[in-house]
Amino acid sequence: MLILDFDGTLADTRRNIVMTLQQVMRQMGYPVADDDACAATIGIPLRDAFLRLIPQATEAEADACTTTYRQLFEANRRQLVPQLFPHVRETLDLLKHLGTRMAIASSRTSTSLWAFLHDMGIAHYFELVVGAEDVSQPKPSPMPVLHILDQMHITPDQALVVGDMPVDILMGRNAGTRTCGVTYGNGSPADLISADADCLIDDFADLIPLI
Repeated sequence: MLILDFDGTLADTRRNIVMTLQQVMRQMGYPVADDDACAATIGIPLRDAFLRLIPQATEAEADACTTTYRQLFEANRRQLVPQLFPHVRETLDLLKHLGTRMAIASSRTSTSLWAFLHDMGIAHYFELVVGAEDVSQPKPSPMPVLHILDQMHITPDQALVVGDMPVDILMGRNAGTRTCGVTYGNGSPADLISADADCLIDDFADLIPLI
């Protein structure tokens, strides 16, 4: 089975995320981090992202930033619709036809995930979606993957975790699954190699031979 990350793996949401992070910092009166610094936090929980981007912020202030982010992101999602990466739709369709079971493990909320999946017309490909609120420990903890494996009655050796950031690879490795890094997302190939991904692909369609 496949356990897929969403942001940077299935959909190009970088502009949405970076823009919203910067809006929050501006609105809350903090120095605004640049695009690269914001993008480097993609894949980790929002609260941790704000603590990294705003070192002077308290945990309570980071929580307030997180609340503001979610309010702004919904408005931005409607105005700036992210696109699927090349060959994602066609590959998901073929994988489904081949009988591949698929789930998503993400650091965003499951409500946000389902909204995106329905907007993009790909929700029907996935049996299970695990968001930040569904587990007590986020990536790179194995908990999101272990939760999926338990719910779907799959053993780690039967699963492949696919993502664009080191936290995705570490999550899969910590859970005992195979891992695959995609090089077209937010993480660099060097970072994915450093996380010890079992393989790297440059195109989502390259997943087919790995199943």
